[in-house]
Amino acid sequence: MLPRGLALAAVSDIAGALLMLLAFVAFALQGFASKGRMRLFWMLQAAGWALWFGDQLVWITFDLILQQKVPSMYPADALLFLAGAPMIAGLLLRPHRQTSASNARLGLLDFLLLLLWWLYIYVAFVVCWQYPSPNAATYSRNFDLLSGAETVLLTGVLLLFWRESSGRWKRFYALFCGAVVFNGVVFYALNRALEKGIYFTGSWYDVPYCLSFVFFIAVALSGRELAPASEGAADGTYSSWMASLAMMAVLSLPIIALFALLDPRLPPQASRFRVLVTLATVFLMAFLLFIQHRLLNRELRRTNVILEEASLTDPLTGLRNRRFFSATIESDVSHTLRAHSDGHDLRTRDLVFYLIDADDFKDVNDRYGHDVGDKVLVEMARRLSSSIRHSDVLVRWGGEEFLIVSRYTDRAEAELLAQRVLAAVADTPIALGGTRETIYRTCSVGWAAFPWFLDNPRAISYEEVLTLADRGLHQAKELGKNRAIGILP
Repeated sequence: MLPRGLALAAVSDIAGALLMLLAFVAFALQGFASKGRMRLFWMLQAAGWALWFGDQLVWITFDLILQQKVPSMYPADALLFLAGAPMIAGLLLRPHRQTSASNARLGLLDFLLLLLWWLYIYVAFVVCWQYPSPNAATYSRNFDLLSGAETVLLTGVLLLFWRESSGRWKRFYALFCGAVVFNGVVFYALNRALEKGIYFTGSWYDVPYCLSFVFFIAVALSGRELAPASEGAADGTYSSWMASLAMMAVLSLPIIALFALLDPRLPPQASRFRVLVTLATVFLMAFLLFIQHRLLNRELRRTNVILEEASLTDPLTGLRNRRFFSATIESDVSHTLRAHSDGHDLRTRDLVFYLIDADDFKDVNDRYGHDVGDKVLVEMARRLSSSIRHSDVLVRWGGEEFLIVSRYTDRAEAELLAQRVLAAVADTPIALGGTRETIYRTCSVGWAAFPWFLDNPRAISYEEVLTLADRGLHQAKELGKNRAIGILP
């Protein structure tokens, strides 16, 4: 063993403190240089080192200023244990994966539930023997068990992420895991020596302990310019696993409280303390679960809106599809019938259907390929959209066929819109992507107005009027294409 002395203690304590401070600075600088979840990951690591450094300052105070042994069951022990909590928390953010904003919000709440549970375990099983019912032996045993469990948990998370990562992230996790294991083994040996009364500040135990801090500094430096990879298929499984673990943590609280009440070996003060701590933790967890429930409901509503919108939209052109037409046409027809029965303004009470078909579209696909054909359809959709009013609806009817539902209009002006559509498609050449080549395309239009008979609006259904518009389209094709044919009574 090395000889004791104030100078040796000063060298050991100050060297350890400086190395901890360097580790804190290294992790914090990485955080300032990062953004988003990466910044939060680095800052949580730095927070762990700040707590560790705070514990070291307590040791320096006792060793060098007060020159006395640190009392057993000292409150600063919590700093040493809690230092691992933000480190694990940072890793549970899964920094090597770029997750969606909604998954990040929900995952953060699961992480907070687990963090709260971990702090609860420390208070219930360690602080319980520190204040309400002091017992140095039980305190030390539980503290050592939880510290060991924390190291095992941190190592397990690092190994899991090492396995699923690649490249620089894999090397980073390997180095991080090595540093944690080395520090854990050294800390266990140091703690055992402390309990046996053979440890003193500056003994040889401090050399590998300080060396472990150097490894952590290397971990921080190796993380320069690390960036999260895109979200993978396994991320949903990970999120589900995290959520299940958080629920298990919540459900464990009543069981722990029940054991505290029924265990005859537990002193009454300790039993009451654990029950009170459990009730307080249950309240906090219930609050977090309430927030999570609200977020899940909001996310579910948003997802339903997105899915409904997708089901009503044509994926190629971005136009409405036939499903949208089927879902909304009854409302438009009812409005038109009411307008006629109430004697509304003649200029805004009709419903006109325009069926539009791209002329000779098969030739485009045969000559240029389906990719160019798709681009022609997208450009046609854009031009048709620019030629109609905001109150009109443009639908991709199928293939190269489109439908315009012109609402709140007058059939006397229907031909004007038809001519505007023909001009929008035919007047300007369409550029072929990737080349300077352009092509001119035309379309044919058939239209009909609803109601068919003004004096008897309900005599002919809108489906029959659509069929009449389709007949007009076929006549336009037969008469030479690039024209509009309206079918009227």
